[in-house]
Amino acid sequence: MDQFDDVMSLKRSLLQRRNSLSNTFQSLLDAFIVLSLFVFLTQYSVGVISYGHVIFVLILMGSMAVCYDFFGIYRKHRTNFGKSIDLFKAWSFSFIVSLGLVYFLQASEILPLEFLVTYAGAAFGLQLLSHLFLRRFHLARAQKSKVSALLIGEQQFSQRLQEKINSNPWVRERIVDVVTIPKIESQGDLSSALPCIENAKVLIAKHDVRSVYLALPLKGLAYIESLYIELMELNVDVHWVPNIHELHLINPSVKELSGYPVMTLSETPLIGTHHLKKALLDKLLALVALILLSLLMLGTAAAIKLTSPGPVFFRQARTGWDGKEFKIWKFRSMKVHEEKPGEIKQATKDDDRITPVGKFIRKTSIDELPQLFNVLAGNMSMVGPRPHAVQHNQLYSKQINAYLCRHRIKPGITGLAQVRGYRGETEELELMNKRVESDLEYINNWSVSLDLIIMVRTALTLLSSRAY
Repeated sequence: MDQFDDVMSLKRSLLQRRNSLSNTFQSLLDAFIVLSLFVFLTQYSVGVISYGHVIFVLILMGSMAVCYDFFGIYRKHRTNFGKSIDLFKAWSFSFIVSLGLVYFLQASEILPLEFLVTYAGAAFGLQLLSHLFLRRFHLARAQKSKVSALLIGEQQFSQRLQEKINSNPWVRERIVDVVTIPKIESQGDLSSALPCIENAKVLIAKHDVRSVYLALPLKGLAYIESLYIELMELNVDVHWVPNIHELHLINPSVKELSGYPVMTLSETPLIGTHHLKKALLDKLLALVALILLSLLMLGTAAAIKLTSPGPVFFRQARTGWDGKEFKIWKFRSMKVHEEKPGEIKQATKDDDRITPVGKFIRKTSIDELPQLFNVLAGNMSMVGPRPHAVQHNQLYSKQINAYLCRHRIKPGITGLAQVRGYRGETEELELMNKRVESDLEYINNWSVSLDLIIMVRTALTLLSSRAY
């Protein structure tokens, strides 16, 4: 049996693209537009197609195959504006990469700038028009040829899933009815399976149902098995949608491992090239910031030293990526004092421990600037969840569910929670809970563009009244 499984895993991937005919036609149409327009413009402006022209257009077609797949041009369904932006990025990247390779091969002399600008603009415009037209055609076709589907599951989750499917114009299936089952309390709970199966069979025949969605939790595996055995004889497609969203998922995904499906519930987004992109962005911006802010930092250090006895910098153990501790750097804003063993008191409004200089640098967030050294050292990022003191982590992890999940990415000097105003003293547990929710939202939606947006918003919110 193991050998049979190995052979089957080589023959067919579980994670299938399932490209539709319309997507296949669109990809062929894009290739036709790019190729035919290039031939037309070349003959019109030059009169003859040379070896260099052939090299360029072949490289361009290959770049498009890779870049269009990377940007999901034929897989993602978005608004017209979103689709236009994605297509522009994919086409621009393909064109630039192709030009770079052609220049490297020293075949660029046959491609004058005026020709390239005209060709790039015209090719993008024609592709965009074809995409928008076919999207309109596909939507109209999908609305007219809906396939009946049945949903079986627990009431609350089934209602949400039914709304999602029926409100999505791109889905060619329509949920015509729902078979609600009682809440499954434990593994092997089959008490209500038989009447649901009989009810489902009646509805399948009544509505000519072609697809059945099982909206059931992970603990309902025995229930799913009994349903599937009965449904497989009715010539309907059966899909399982596990109700995993009650869990606090961290960068969830579905993968394949040696022919077996793997559902990832928690995974850092900093894997592969993502880690490299974030690290390069962090170190570049931190280095530039240190150069530009060096005089401000030297002036701050002098002001602290001249107005208050004690060190210029404050260092404290914080919890970082994957729960590893590191020492954070900050300008000292408080008088030198001793904390009670195992206790760290948060700064509060009108805190008498804060020095006059400290009040200013905390208000303007200048006290955070030494953390640029933490970014260069690699234990912090420019953007990410703010690192809390170890003692605070021990306290809040017992009070807030999934609190420690915020450590699945590097901590940052600023973050999504901070630009939303969840900074400073957490007087109430609800405020910390909102901070954690924002941190988890950031982790699940991380991208380089999101980091840049947060940094811009940070610059606009530095004078927040919550910074003290």
